[in-house]
Amino acid sequence: MNKGIRAEEVRVIGADGEQIGILPLAEALRIAEDQALDLVEVSPDAKPPVCKIMDHGKFKYEQTKKKQEAKKKQKTTQIKEIKVRPKTDDHDLATKARHIEKFISNNDKVKITLVFRGREVVLKEQANAVLEKVVNLTSEFAVVEQFPRFEGRVITMLLAPK
Repeated sequence: MNKGIRAEEVRVIGADGEQIGILPLAEALRIAEDQALDLVEVSPDAKPPVCKIMDHGKFKYEQTKKKQEAKKKQKTTQIKEIKVRPKTDDHDLATKARHIEKFISNNDKVKITLVFRGREVVLKEQANAVLEKVVNLTSEFAVVEQFPRFEGRVITMLLAPK
C-alpha cells in the first residue's frame, strides 16, 4: 500500500474502476494523493504490478462486513449422541425418541450408540431389535443417514432430519 510498493512502474486502475494505464510509481502515488485515497497493490505478481486507487480503510471495513454476513448465513449442524443398551426397555426408548425429535427439530444430526458390556455381546439380535425400534419411533421426522455399523463392543447409527 502507498509507499510500501516496491515496483518502479505500475498499471493503475482508478477509483471508479477505469484503467488509467501504466505509470511511474511516483505519478501513481501523486494521483492517489490528489484524490485523498490510497494506492493499493492488487496483483503484485503481474508484469507490471497492478495497483488500484481506493480508500483502504473503507475496503477493509467492507471485507469484514461481508465475512460477517457470510458467517450469519452459514448453516451449522451438530451431531448429538444418544446412548442405548441391548436391554433398554420400550418406555426408555420412547423417552429417548422424544429427545431425538427435539435434536432433529433443531436441525442437528443424532448418533445412536448402542454399547455392549461384558457378555452382552452375544445379544446382537436383541441389539438390532432395539435399533429397529428407534428407527420406527423416529421415522416420522428422521431418516437413517448411516445404517448400523458394528465396531468392537459398539454399534453406531446416524439419523438426520427428513
